[in-house]
Order: sequence, then C-alpha cells, then structure tokens
Amino acid sequence: MATAAGEIGVIGGIAAKFRTCPVTALKIDLAAERLIKANAVAAVVFLAIGGVLGLLVALTRWPAVHLLDSDTFYMVLTAHGLNVLLFWIIFFEMAILYFASAVLLNCRLAAPQFAWIAFVLMVAGALLTDFTVLQGDSSVMFTSYVPLRASPNFYLGLILFAVGALIGCMVFFGTLVVAREERTYEGSVPLVTFGAIAAAVIAVFTIASGAIILIPTWLWSLGYIGHIDTLMYKLVWWGMGHSSQQINVSAHVAVWYAIAAILLGAKPLSEKVSRTAFLFYILFLQLASAHHLLVEPGLSSEWKVFNTSYALYLAVLGSLIHGMTVPGAIEAAQRRNGYVHGMFEWLRRAPWGNPAFSGMFLSLVMFGFIGGISGVVLGTEQLNIMMHNTLYVPGHFHGTVVAGTTLAFMALTYLVLPLIFRREVMWPGLAKWQPWLFGIGAGGISLFMLGAGTLGVARRHWDITFADAILSFDYPATAFLMLGLNGIFAILATVGGALYVAITVASVLFGRPVHERNALHALGPLPQRVVESGSSAQVGRHGSEGFGHLPGTYTLVAVFFVAFALYYFVNWKYLSELWPLS
Repeated sequence: MATAAGEIGVIGGIAAKFRTCPVTALKIDLAAERLIKANAVAAVVFLAIGGVLGLLVALTRWPAVHLLDSDTFYMVLTAHGLNVLLFWIIFFEMAILYFASAVLLNCRLAAPQFAWIAFVLMVAGALLTDFTVLQGDSSVMFTSYVPLRASPNFYLGLILFAVGALIGCMVFFGTLVVAREERTYEGSVPLVTFGAIAAAVIAVFTIASGAIILIPTWLWSLGYIGHIDTLMYKLVWWGMGHSSQQINVSAHVAVWYAIAAILLGAKPLSEKVSRTAFLFYILFLQLASAHHLLVEPGLSSEWKVFNTSYALYLAVLGSLIHGMTVPGAIEAAQRRNGYVHGMFEWLRRAPWGNPAFSGMFLSLVMFGFIGGISGVVLGTEQLNIMMHNTLYVPGHFHGTVVAGTTLAFMALTYLVLPLIFRREVMWPGLAKWQPWLFGIGAGGISLFMLGAGTLGVARRHWDITFADAILSFDYPATAFLMLGLNGIFAILATVGGALYVAITVASVLFGRPVHERNALHALGPLPQRVVESGSSAQVGRHGSEGFGHLPGTYTLVAVFFVAFALYYFVNWKYLSELWPLS
C-alpha cells in the first residue's frame, strides 16, 4: 500500500512504513530513518562542543599563547575528551548501526520505541556529565583515575549514557533477527553490516567493562564504598576506555567500504578475507587496551608480553588486510570503470572533488600511516616505556580517532545528507575543501604531538615551561616548536570542523529537497558507468573482485611497509640509547 510517507508493509504481523531510496534502490524504514537523523544531529552537536574545547586545550599547550589557567585547563581537557571520544562518536555509531541493519537489510527496525529510550538516555547522560564537569568540581580527565574523585553525577551521567548505548546495540541485534526471520535478504549479511556487527559486539564488551567499574566508582563517590584499588580500576576501566575506540575502528572501516561501494560501485577483493579481518577485531582488538598498563608494576611480565608482543598483532593483521583491500577494491572498480592506463590513473581520476571520497581516502591514509604505525609502537612493551606518559599517546589518539574515525564519519555525512535527510549539501564549493582542511589539520596535530612525545613532553602537564614550579626542568627547544606547530594545525582543524558543522546544520535546515537520482553527483562527477548502471546499490549486495591486476595498490602497500619498518626500528634505536642508564 502506498501513502504520502511511502509504502506500508505488513511483515510478520507488524506494520512498518517504508520509502525506496532513488539512488541505491534500498527500502528504508521511516522509523529507522528518524532515529538515524536524531542520532546524527546529536553527534554533530557534541562534536561542535568538543571541537571548541579542543582548540582551547591546544592554545593552552602552545607556550607562546598559554591561554587558560591551570584549573580551567584541566576542566576543559576533561570535557574535551568526553565529548569527542565518547559522545560525538558513539551517537554517530548508533546512526551507523541503524543504517547497517534496517536500511541495508531492507527490513523494519526492531522495537523503535526502545531505540528512542536509548537516545533519550544517551542525551540525558551526556548533558548531565558535561554540566557536572563544567561546574568545575570534576576535573578528573577522561580516565578519571581513582583516587581522584568526581561528583557523583559525573559517573551517573556516564552510566546513563552507557545504558542507552547498550539498549541501542540490543535494538541493532534485534533488527538482525527480524531481517533473518522475515527473509528480507539472501545469503549472509552484506560486508558493511558485518563490520557493524563487529563494532556492536565490541561495544557490548566495552559497555560491560564500563558498568563493572563505573557503578562501584559511583557508589564510592557517594560514600557507600570505602576503597577502590587503583590498579584494579585501571585494568577494568581501560577495557572500556580503549575498547570504545575499537568500536570506532570497526565502524569507520565499514564506512570506507560503504563509501567506495556507493560512489564507485566497488566490491571487496574477497568477502571472506575482509570478514576474517573483522573477526580478528572481535577476538583480539580489545587486547590493545594493555598498552595503557605496560608501565604498571603490579602486572606480570607474562601478561604484558602476551597482550602486546603476541595476541595484539593478530588485530594489527586485521587492519593491514583492510589497508590493502579497501584501496584494492577502489582500484579494481576504477579499472572496471575505464581508468586502466598506468599505475595510478585510477587514483588520479578518482572523484576527489566529492568530499565523501576525499574524506574517506584521507581517513584511510592517515589512519594507517599515523594512527596505525604509532599504535604498534605503543603496543610494544619495551618501546612503550619511553613514551607512555608523554604527548605521544594523545598524538596516537588524534591519528586514530580524529584523522581516522572523525574524518571518515564526516565523509559519510555528505552521503547521509542527500540519502537520509534528503537535502542537497549547502555550499558545495566549501564542502569540497572541508575534508582537506580538517584532515591536514588533524594530521598535523597528531604528528607534532607524536614529535613532542618522542622528546619526552609530559602528557597532561598544564605548562611545559614549568614557570611556577619550585624545581624547573628544560625540554629541548624543538619541543616548544612542536607545540607551537600543534597549535597552528589545531586552528586549521578547527576551521575545517566548523565548516563541517556549519555545512551540516545549514543543509539540514535550509538545503533544497532532493528528488532526483543524481543526488550524489552534485558535489562532483562520478564514473559514467556507475551513473548508468546504478551500481552504487552494491553497498547492500554480495560479490568479490579478486586479487588480480592491482599494481597501484601493491605499490602503496609496499610504501606503507617500508615506512612502517623504518619508523619501528628508529624507535628501537632511541630505546638503545637509554640502555646504558640501567
């Protein structure tokens, strides 16, 4: 039956309203669409808050500016970490889960009323935590290590947010069951949905870890529990704190595959290989949490070695697989679309003018070369001791969560606006530049933090000049240059982030309604064969390209491995210079 809102389907005795996307031919449950919109909007709001706070942090770390006093700095740093590492990203990931289940599987969303309860809990929890932190009595940083004690509402807000996210994951899993029982797809789930499943499984582990440690810490803050062991707290908390970033890795890799499929009609080189890589994430990625504990004296060397030098590298193998199969799928699709001359015509003639593609590819490159390589260095027990409590750690985070995940989610937004919000992107000329401004800014932030950390600059210190300290300490002059450049690139990233927020908000509120099939082409040309065949719908279908003639991809992979090996062994050289001290 057709209505103004779309089709009404009665499946399994339950009525649901759908519309058919004119670009991908996917059937979209309108209840899921509304939830995708709500979570995406909330995500952008918290990104805007976190981005402003991050600029204040960077300008304070810049010795020549040194903007905030110490009390305000630690308050702002706490709020910045929570808003960008948890709130912005997990809200957006909820939208991805609903898209990857209800939309890609052409089915109704299971229990949308519970999904709305989840959304309300997440919003209430995030706002409660932000309000509590900005009152000034809960400046305990993102990690909130005991015996630092925050206001009880700090922990309560995080608990409410986590419960909401857990309910959202349950709705996602329920939707998978609905799709299977109502036979809305054939065979196994699409690869993008499989990646979302990996993210959701890791999310359940993450939230469970958070509940195990945050609930007793909340009771401790209320005075009902007298003591919490500090090492136990760190061990369990990092099961949440670091694993929450592993949700991001699975989600943004799924986004890479989705964007390549929608814009270029790309199919994975091997569905089985890519699914195995996601499976490695589920089984081994959380073990990377151990790199925050490698300097703890209470944990055995056997535990540290197993969690880093052995099992961790199976998760790294998963990322290496995706690092080859995503550009490989793009090269195969481009060669199929006619770009067969030379080693890199497929890359030169890619739709760089479309911010969805440029943002995705920048995310892929920077996540691998900056976030991935630095993560392996931090995950090596012997190397970790040189840089764990330095700016190297947030430099790594900015290479993964900002240059990797945030940029990938920004790129996806340029498809969400025409496909889900059904609005044309405002200011398309600015939109084409936005991923470059933000990506270059984020990459610079990460690189110069890594550089400062290599020089030993403390990770959480308010003033590296130690101007008000009784005992002074002088860092190398290069460290001051690094933090100055970090501040400059933070300004550039802020400009790119502000453009993203402005374009997104303006498009949602004032963008012209999209009715035509060429909604994706307004921001830049796509390969003619993709336009003619409508192969963008491949995002929800099966098939593999195969590991055939891909000289460009194999060359890029070789460059990556050379850079990886050189940087890894350079850090061993740095370590060898410390050995005489023992």
